[in-house]
Amino acid sequence: MEDEALNWVIRLRDPGFEDWEAFGEWMAGDPARAEAYHALAVAEEDLGEMLPAEAAPTLAPSVIVPSIGEAARLRHGRRTTRRLWLGGALAASIAALVGTNMLDHKGGDISVATAPGERKTVPLADGSRMILNGDTVVRLDSGDPRMATLDRGEVLFEIKHDEKNPFRVSVGGDELLDVGTAFNVVRGHGVTQVQVSEGAVMYNPDSDAVRLDAGKSIRIEGDRATVGSVVPGDVAAWRDGRLISDGQTMAEVAAQLSRFTGERVSAAPDVAGRPFRGVLSLGASEDIAALGPILGVAVHRTPKGWELAAR
Repeated sequence: MEDEALNWVIRLRDPGFEDWEAFGEWMAGDPARAEAYHALAVAEEDLGEMLPAEAAPTLAPSVIVPSIGEAARLRHGRRTTRRLWLGGALAASIAALVGTNMLDHKGGDISVATAPGERKTVPLADGSRMILNGDTVVRLDSGDPRMATLDRGEVLFEIKHDEKNPFRVSVGGDELLDVGTAFNVVRGHGVTQVQVSEGAVMYNPDSDAVRLDAGKSIRIEGDRATVGSVVPGDVAAWRDGRLISDGQTMAEVAAQLSRFTGERVSAAPDVAGRPFRGVLSLGASEDIAALGPILGVAVHRTPKGWELAAR
């Protein structure tokens, strides 16, 4: 069992790891497996002792998870104490299992993050999952498996409904309560946007109590919340390379492009507040400059990336 657990720890350090279903089945097969696994995945400080110095930089993570204690492992036929770096993929695996009470985690939330241009699917222990767009940070409450906080970026939540214990998302000081739901949440530039594709979401259930059924959206900017409509099939269209804007500002469009492409895109002050309605169909190697005519702006290459500016 310890050898199997060590094998999973090694595999999950691979940024390209995708075999979440097999990993979940292995963990669910015996509670002792979770203990063995988490005993081997315990922080980052002694990475240099385990790997050659030249190999360490390749494991630079997108997210650092706080230490969860010391543990022993077998190495070269003898037992030694080591710590492991918890990179993005491993953090996702821990987030996926936080609801099973298998994780003895102290010292705060567990963060899952993506770099610009990266997308990641994070299964949760109850059968729900989160699909993160690029440049996104989500925190999971280690004491409450049905609670998540979106600090920035974009996430599609596909939630397994539990009427007695609904899933909650905190974003920008507001709360979203799942009512059997698939919904997309964006946070950036002081604006929160929510679009519901299935079921329903309650916005601030203890105060505003606004119900958003499938096909509804809400935009929260400061103290103003505006309810609108959306085609359910267009929710989280970014997964298919379609960035749909229904009046979002050029600054928000630039942020969308940055998240999806991994290129740094900004909007100059003279166009930042300009609304845009349309669809940008992006490929894996989209030329940002080619989007200028569609957006109705000039696109300039700068030392820091791309800038959308007035023609």
